[in-house]
Amino acid sequence: MRTLVKTFAAAALIAVSTFAMAAEGPGAKATKASVNLSTADFALAHYVAVTTEGESAGVEQLFAEDFSQKIQSSNAQSNSRTGVVKLLKKQKGEKLNCTVSTDILEESSDYMVAKVTLKFDNFTKTDLVTLERVGNDWKVSKSINSYK
Repeated sequence: MRTLVKTFAAAALIAVSTFAMAAEGPGAKATKASVNLSTADFALAHYVAVTTEGESAGVEQLFAEDFSQKIQSSNAQSNSRTGVVKLLKKQKGEKLNCTVSTDILEESSDYMVAKVTLKFDNFTKTDLVTLERVGNDWKVSKSINSYK
């Protein structure tokens, strides 16, 4: 009799947990964090947080579909949106040991060009960032990096 009671209790527990998981719906845990990109300033601040502070929330949301990155150095490189997003996700939580400054070079109602300077101990990275309004949000559409 005890075995029968234990079997029914285990079956009930399995049924309850199955219903609880089903109530969450498929992909409930896979929802992506949404960030506020309603202004160019918010988008630029989030870009700086993503690239220097290891912020990973809303990385896909931040970059335009046609985003491109160019790295100016002796061995010039170009990176696509997919490659940059993948790299930034790997760097989740990693903070760069540098001083960051931003200057807005040009701004209109649908477009912004900003200069983000990262000053490290032995070198300086300059990132010219282009942001564009896409619908109601601002997205980073281009990044050009140089090192000194």
